[in-house]
Amino acid sequence: MSIYPLGLRLEGKRVLVVGGGAVGTRRVKGLVASGADVVVVSPVASAEIADLALAAAITWHRRGFEPGDTAGAWLVHTATGNAAVDAAVTTECDADRIFCVNAAVAEESSAWVPAVTRHDGLTVASFGGGDPRRSMALRDAIAGLLESGQLAADRSRDQGLPTAIDADAPLSVIGAAQEPGTVALVGGGPGHIGLITTRGLALIKGADVVVADRLGPTDLLDELAPHALIINVGKLPDHHPVPQDDINRILVEQAKAGKRVVRLKGGDPYVLGRGGEELDFCLEHDVRVEVLPGITSAISVPAAAGIPVTHRGIATGFTVITGHTLDHQNGGIGAVSGGRDHTVVILMGVTKLAESAAVLAATQRGTDCPVAIIEDGYGPNQRVSFGTLGTIAAVAAERGVKSPAVIVVGDVVLRSHLAPAELTAEIELRN
Repeated sequence: MSIYPLGLRLEGKRVLVVGGGAVGTRRVKGLVASGADVVVVSPVASAEIADLALAAAITWHRRGFEPGDTAGAWLVHTATGNAAVDAAVTTECDADRIFCVNAAVAEESSAWVPAVTRHDGLTVASFGGGDPRRSMALRDAIAGLLESGQLAADRSRDQGLPTAIDADAPLSVIGAAQEPGTVALVGGGPGHIGLITTRGLALIKGADVVVADRLGPTDLLDELAPHALIINVGKLPDHHPVPQDDINRILVEQAKAGKRVVRLKGGDPYVLGRGGEELDFCLEHDVRVEVLPGITSAISVPAAAGIPVTHRGIATGFTVITGHTLDHQNGGIGAVSGGRDHTVVILMGVTKLAESAAVLAATQRGTDCPVAIIEDGYGPNQRVSFGTLGTIAAVAAERGVKSPAVIVVGDVVLRSHLAPAELTAEIELRN
């Protein structure tokens, strides 16, 4: 079966639907959404069709099909469930050169209804050679690729300059296409490309400019559109080649130039990621912002090692903190009060591990509180080191622990299937 696909603009044009059952109802709803002047001929109809007729959204003739009903129609759908009636409608349409969709016998139709998916202003239609199951399967596969960002669906690149933001408007509309002259703060997760949200992936692939951190899913940058500009602002411990003030300025300058700007950050923008500062700076300069959450390494990386940050009967809360905070001068002890039943997750803590361990050991946790360090979580070099607050600094030095790493302190560490038997035995003996 050979077809010639077309897109029809039916707004204000008469379309006849013969039959008011489930199939006819689906057709009517789609036609109403397209703005067509819909006429239904059927002695009985669904409640949805009756409601549309009552609201004057369609015209419903409560009777069977009669010769001449197709006159004046641009398109006809027949779905009565009666093969003889559907055949009569099709024959009349053929005689009057009106395209007709026969829901009962596809081979007798002069037109077919495709399976349709819509995404970001696109309409994708698939035909299955008369088999609706094939067309729906193809439609669903394409929809999944579009939603995940694996299939690019760029709009034409309107480079118009942005207008001032409306202070009362929402910061973002999830699911809408990113507009030129805006910034998206995208949380990339702990670094593995499979742990970014589908919305984040779609924004990255549609970006004109990506301002990227070192620890985000940087492998995705290889899949950007050819015109896209990548600005690397990654930081290393004690080495910030692009200061935060410059990063803020880059975001605004690129947006003001009419670009779709994505700030790709590792983890979540709002979990020790300075996303709030970038948001504030953009808004102060009349640049609209969408903040897209990411999977924070504070929770996901411990999970990669089999460590839950909370567990019934072991820990009912947790604190996330940076290693830079855990010193006596900054009041680190008060910031992480509690015992081994309150988990402490330390980010950016390798450099000051010895100091942090000493501070935490001085609390009721004690020197024998379990500790785990997960390096390169979800990455090719993931490694877990175990110890206690009294031993972990020496363990890390011996093993050459390096950033990026997440440090977990508390009895939940023993939930890991990787925890060494001697550590578990030591804690059990203590208790």
